[in-house]
Amino acid sequence: MKDAQFNTQALFEHIFNCTPIGIALYSLERKLISVNPAVCRILGYEQEEMTKLIEKEITHPDDYKSNDEEYDRLLNGSSSHFVMEKRYIHKEGSIIWTSSHRSLVRDDKNGNPLYFIIQIIDITENKMAEQRLQETVERYTSLKKYNHDAIISFDLSGFIMNANAMAERLLGRRVADMIGTSIANVIGEHNMERILADNEQYLEIESTIDHIFHNDGNSVEVLVTIAPIIVNKRNIGFYLLAKDITEQKKLLIDKEAAEKANEVKSEFLAMMSHEIRTPMNGVIGMTDLLRDTSLDAEQQEFVSIIKKSGDTLLAIINDILDFSKVESGNTDLLDEPFEIGHAIADTLDTLMPKALKKNLDINVSMTPGVPQSLIGDSVKLKQILINLISNAIKFTQAGSISISVDRAGVEGDKIRIQFTIKDTGIGVPKDKVVHLFEPFYQVDHFMVRQAEGTGLGLAITKKLVTLMDGEIRFVPTIGTGSTFEFNVLLRVQNPNELLSLDSTYPLVEPCSGALSILVAEDNEVNQKVLIRMIEKLGYRPTAVRNGEEALEAIIRSRYDIVFMDIQMPIMNGLEATKRIIQLTAPDERPYIVAVTANALIGDKERYMEAGMNEYISKPLKSAVVYEIIMKCLAVANAERAGIPST
Repeated sequence: MKDAQFNTQALFEHIFNCTPIGIALYSLERKLISVNPAVCRILGYEQEEMTKLIEKEITHPDDYKSNDEEYDRLLNGSSSHFVMEKRYIHKEGSIIWTSSHRSLVRDDKNGNPLYFIIQIIDITENKMAEQRLQETVERYTSLKKYNHDAIISFDLSGFIMNANAMAERLLGRRVADMIGTSIANVIGEHNMERILADNEQYLEIESTIDHIFHNDGNSVEVLVTIAPIIVNKRNIGFYLLAKDITEQKKLLIDKEAAEKANEVKSEFLAMMSHEIRTPMNGVIGMTDLLRDTSLDAEQQEFVSIIKKSGDTLLAIINDILDFSKVESGNTDLLDEPFEIGHAIADTLDTLMPKALKKNLDINVSMTPGVPQSLIGDSVKLKQILINLISNAIKFTQAGSISISVDRAGVEGDKIRIQFTIKDTGIGVPKDKVVHLFEPFYQVDHFMVRQAEGTGLGLAITKKLVTLMDGEIRFVPTIGTGSTFEFNVLLRVQNPNELLSLDSTYPLVEPCSGALSILVAEDNEVNQKVLIRMIEKLGYRPTAVRNGEEALEAIIRSRYDIVFMDIQMPIMNGLEATKRIIQLTAPDERPYIVAVTANALIGDKERYMEAGMNEYISKPLKSAVVYEIIMKCLAVANAERAGIPST
C-alpha cells in the first residue's frame, strides 16, 4: 500500500513538472502557493518571481475581474469547476491568450476545501489565427457589400449561392430570389456550360460575355471577371463579377464624337490659315517691292498702311495656325541641350525694340540656384516667354516689366523652373480673370479694345506650358499691373549639379538636441533621395528596408519621426504603424509620416485612421520634408509647454 502511495505521488510530481499545461495552486484566500514549470514558460517568469506576484499584476487590464461568484459556487459545492478565457501579460510585455480550468481540491476524509487548482492552456496562436480569419472574413464581407460591381457566386452545378446588393440593382431581383436559381438566367446557358466545363482560359470566356440579363427581359452591357472559389485546395464554385459599363460606353462615344469634331475644326483652321497665308505672302512681298520704287508722299503713306495691315493679318493667321496645331495634338516637344540664359536673351532681343519704342524698362533677375545648362524644348519655352512678355509690353503704356527666374523644386534628375512676369500696365479686372486662358477671349471688349490680336496668345501659352509638364496662373496684384507665373519641368545636363545646389531652406535648429529620424523605404533610389534631403536639413537619419525592420528599430531605440513608405515587402507601412501603436506608449510614440506614390481621394484619411500623423506623396520635395520636420518640432514644443496639440 505504501508503494502504491509512493507511486501515486511520483506520478503526480511527474505530471506537475512535465505537462505542457500550466498548473497553479492558490490558497482559499486566492494567494499563489505554487506553479509548475509550464506556467513559468507560458508567462516568462522564474518560479521564485511568480510566488511574489499577485494575479492582478500579470492580468490584462480589460480581463481582470474578481470572479467572486464563481469561486463561491466552488466553495459551497454548487459547481465543480468553471472555465474562462483570459489574457495575461508576458514578462516581456506581449499578450498571452489562455484558456483556464479552475476547480477546488477538497479533503478526502471530511470534504473540507483545501486549495484551488488552475490549469492554464496557452491559446495565443489559435487566437491570432482566429483574429486573422475574422479579419479576412470582414474584409471579404466589406468588399462584397460596398463593391460597385455586381458579385454573384455559384456552385459547380451552376446554382447561385449568394450575391451582393449591386447584383440586386443590376439584375432587378432580390438576393433571396436568386439563391438556388441557375446562373444561366444571368449569362445564358452556353456561357454557363463553358465555365463549368473548366477547360478554357477564364480570360477567353470573359471576353465573350458582354451583357447580362435583367429581370425585365432587357440586357445590360457589362465587363465580366470570372474567378474560381478555392476552399482547402478544392474548387467549390465560381465568382462572377460584372461591371455595368452602359454609362461609360455612352461617355466614350460622346468623347470620341467631341474629339472628332475638335479634330475637324483644328484641321479646318490649319487648312484655312495655310490657304490665306499663301496670297498674303504675295501681298506683303509685293508691298515691300513697291516701297522701293519712286513714290510720292501720299503713295508712300498708302503703301505703309497696306504693309502694316498685312503684317497684322499675318500675325493673326500665325496665332490661329499655332493654336490649331497645339489643340490637334500635332505639337511635339524637342529634347535638346540649351542654356536658359541664352533662351531669355534671345526672347528679349526679339521684343526689346517694342519696349524701347514705349520707353519701358525691362528688368531680369535669376536666382543663383538655377542651373544654366538644361535639356528640353527651348523653342517652346521662348514662345511662352514671347507671348507673356509681348502681352506685358502691349498693355503697359509707362513704367517697367520684370522677369524673374527661380527654381521650384527637384524631381529626380529634373528641375522645375518657375518664371514670373510682372508689369505696371492696365491690369486685369477681377471678373475677367477666370476667362484669361480661354481661346479667342480678350480682356478689353472688341468694340472698344485698344490692343490688336486674336485673343489666342494666353490660350496657346497655357497649352504649351501644360505640354511641358507645368502650370500657369494669374497672380492677383494690389493696384495696377499684372503678374503671371508659370513653371516647366526640364532635365539638367549634369545631374551632379542638382546635389551641389544650395538649399533654399535654412538648416533646422532643433529645440533640444538633434531629432532622431528613421526612414523606412525599400526602393534604394527613393531611400537615398529622402536621406539626402534630410541630411541637407542638418540631421543624420537611420534607414531600413521594410516594416519589420522599422518595428525592430523602434523597439531598440526611440525615434522622433518615421518616414514610412506604404508599400514595402515582408511588412507594409500600414501594418507596421498598427504594430508600433500597439507596442509603444503614447508619449514614446514617433511622429509617423506616410510616404506613398498613391495620391488617390481617400488615401490620406485611410492612413490617418491607421494611426499615422501626416501624409506626403511622391515625388518628394525638400520643401515638403522641411515642413514635416518643422511641424513635428512645433508639436514637440507645444507638448513641452503644456499646450494641447490641435
